[in-house]
Amino acid sequence: MLTPRPNWPFSPNRFPFFYGWWIVGVATLGVWMSIPGQTAGVSVFTDSLIEATSLSRAEVSFAYLLGTIFSGFTLPFAGKAIDKLGARPVAVMASAGLALVLILMSQIDAFGAAIGSMFAALGLGFYALRFSGQGMLTLVSRTMMARWFDKRRGLATGIHSVFAAFWFGAAPRILDIPVEAFGWRGAWQMMSLIIAGGMMTTALLFFRDSPEACGLLPDGQEQEANAEPAIVEGYTTKEAMSTLAFWAIAFVVSTQALIITAISFHIVDIGAAAGLSRHEALELFVPMTIVSTITALVAGAASDRLPLRIFVVTMVLAQGLGIWAATDINANYLPLALGLGVSGGLFGTLLSIAYANLFGRKHLGSINGIQMMCVVIGSALGPMLFAESKELFESYQPGIFASLGLPVIGLLLSLLYKSPPPPGTPEEPAPRSF
Repeated sequence: MLTPRPNWPFSPNRFPFFYGWWIVGVATLGVWMSIPGQTAGVSVFTDSLIEATSLSRAEVSFAYLLGTIFSGFTLPFAGKAIDKLGARPVAVMASAGLALVLILMSQIDAFGAAIGSMFAALGLGFYALRFSGQGMLTLVSRTMMARWFDKRRGLATGIHSVFAAFWFGAAPRILDIPVEAFGWRGAWQMMSLIIAGGMMTTALLFFRDSPEACGLLPDGQEQEANAEPAIVEGYTTKEAMSTLAFWAIAFVVSTQALIITAISFHIVDIGAAAGLSRHEALELFVPMTIVSTITALVAGAASDRLPLRIFVVTMVLAQGLGIWAATDINANYLPLALGLGVSGGLFGTLLSIAYANLFGRKHLGSINGIQMMCVVIGSALGPMLFAESKELFESYQPGIFASLGLPVIGLLLSLLYKSPPPPGTPEEPAPRSF
């Protein structure tokens, strides 16, 4: 049985430095290991899945849409599990689930033949892949990290985001190496072994739910002698969802997920339409990664000092630039890298700090679970939107131009929302309406 005891197998308060900084490292590893369930990881296998299952691009995209949407709808339960069970048990279960589903995905054509439907098999596989990887493992890692910090949450997130943004940007090109060396089946099987042996062990040994559970305070603050145990304040999920701020940020990050997954999922085909080879299309992620990494570091450090709205508005404007540049990824090489790089760097920052800053840490797992549901659903709609555009108009252009309306809506929301009062403010009750 998984134990949630914070002092097993060692006590974090005996660490030679504040354990929260170690949490940043293991949380970053958790996000790294989620890459097989992220669109950046799946995109490398898209064409192989089309060939193995004999499904059309639109059918594969629709299976991805259904699997991702259903995984999104079940993520709020994962968020509640984090609040109830703690980060460590949930992370171990997520890692085990991801390792198992990667084995299944490596034999997806055999599974489809066994149940008599390639489409159903792929839909089920995508559901499990997205729920365990993009969903649970990412959610628990980022929620845990946010709980360990308060005044230095931005700095911690900036450090985390630098490494996360670099890996996510470079992942398609890096994952293409084992695919070329061992084939797509062997690549997924190799990743399964790494996650089962490495991530499960890391989560079991090092994940901890919060500093208070370990007898510590956020940011490494000193506990006063004979002081009462710290009270963790926070809005309930219902109270948070009653604010426009919640939905404004959820919409902006979901738009980012929609756009980046749509482009990543079809990047090889979009590149071919622009006259680029597979290698050249995947290389487009390199400059995006550089810009995203720099943005994540700067935004993380600055977010402890600047209003949250600045980062939300900047992200929306960068999204608009990136979407416009995607109309011709060859000619608009630099605007594409700048737009999607900046918005990508801010994406991780907002996911990690926005709701913790606005709504507190007490119910953060459940609140982040709703946010992640929106992000996952957004990521499901993107590839299907582009696939339908290609199917109906024999071009990705209509789908790209249609996406330009999303940053406009996001800009309006980001300018209109009001930040709720800090959790626990006695003179101002939690908001009940917009």
